[in-house]
Amino acid sequence: MFSDNKKPRTMNEIGGQPNRIEKNTKIKGDIVSEADFRIDGKLDGNVKTSGKVVIGKDGYIHGKVECVNADIEGSFNGELLVSDLLSLKSSAVIEGTVSVTKLAVEPGATFNASCTMKGKGGASMSSSSSSSSNTSNSGGFKSSLGSNVNGPAKAS
Repeated sequence: MFSDNKKPRTMNEIGGQPNRIEKNTKIKGDIVSEADFRIDGKLDGNVKTSGKVVIGKDGYIHGKVECVNADIEGSFNGELLVSDLLSLKSSAVIEGTVSVTKLAVEPGATFNASCTMKGKGGASMSSSSSSSSNTSNSGGFKSSLGSNVNGPAKAS
């Protein structure tokens, strides 16, 4: 009748179930996890995960985040280290330093960060940018890329 309980349980996704910090929740401290993490509240501290970090529209992180992928709709201030894809939604506000392999930015996102992009060969290109697609800013995207030893940079 209950023979299924004797079988060892396997995780249906790498790292197990996703974790959530709900709206109206404030946390001070560091978080280490192997699973995905969604923040809809406020976190003052660091997050390190081998999964994906999602900052919801009302979410805010002040600190250091290390992850594989990140989707940001809310606000982030600090150091962001994404080993694969960083996706910034139109409501995102990013300040600080960013290191990423792939970057996707929707129109309307505010990206005020010093950014380092790692290429396929492990070479990195550095850019200090201040970008906002909001209608109140008429400055547009500004970027100063250093010279690339391997030739011109290619967009991916």
